[in-house]
Amino acid sequence: MPAVLLAIVSMEGGAAVAKGLFPVLGPAGTVSLRIGFSALLMLALIRPPLRQLQGAQWRAVIPFGLALGMMNFMFYSAMARLPLGLAVAVGFVGPLGLALAGSRQWLDVVWVALAGVGIALIVPWSGQGPDVLGLVFALAGGACWALYIVLGQRSATVLPGHQAVAVGLLIAALLILPFGLASGRFQALTPHLLSLGVLTALFSSMLPFSLEMRALRSMPTRTFSILMSLEPVVAALLGWLVLHEHLSLGQWVAVACIVVASAGATLTARRPVPIVSGD
Repeated sequence: MPAVLLAIVSMEGGAAVAKGLFPVLGPAGTVSLRIGFSALLMLALIRPPLRQLQGAQWRAVIPFGLALGMMNFMFYSAMARLPLGLAVAVGFVGPLGLALAGSRQWLDVVWVALAGVGIALIVPWSGQGPDVLGLVFALAGGACWALYIVLGQRSATVLPGHQAVAVGLLIAALLILPFGLASGRFQALTPHLLSLGVLTALFSSMLPFSLEMRALRSMPTRTFSILMSLEPVVAALLGWLVLHEHLSLGQWVAVACIVVASAGATLTARRPVPIVSGD
């Protein structure tokens, strides 16, 4: 349990540090820096045999890397317009939908309804409230998150998990880097910003990945995914503590609804899907 909780805090702490770079680098420049350094660090540590990979392995890992890249790009775009806690909470609709896919249990209606209430409480029906485009980015990030989980499981059947992540990050970096260059923000890079980029990569990718893999080896998938459902709450708390983002009472209730729906869907699922982080 401590490993999972530390992974969540590390992931969302890294996101909070990354959001602090937005005024200088923008979301595209920041996510390019984070994914680029993550790829370099993972490749140096894991050293996957790139030249020895077979066609079937590339066909599995390339879509995985593209999903990983788009997931991060969408989430960073959402974070630029929404409080951190709301961006993560709305994105959880993706893994939640994956957990409920194909299920026919009556309790699933309860989890869907709870998630729906959560989203309804966030949507600015009166024209005031969270940015609508930010919500669209967060939902798109959630869809990519679900795809990332499915493709990650597929990649793990043809390539060891740690190697699949390292190669996937390389593909993601190649996808995202042009957006960062097009933003024109890299000219503002300084040694201090580069060090923060490395720090973000460590806290958002390296440390959470290591802790999650350790936790998955020592606890049931169901328990792991229920604990990971706490991620939106941790994100909201860190957004408040680090970024001074204040959620309204209704938005806290929305976050709680989505967390309960995610944990409940995992608890009652016949074959729970591990909700691995990646934003």
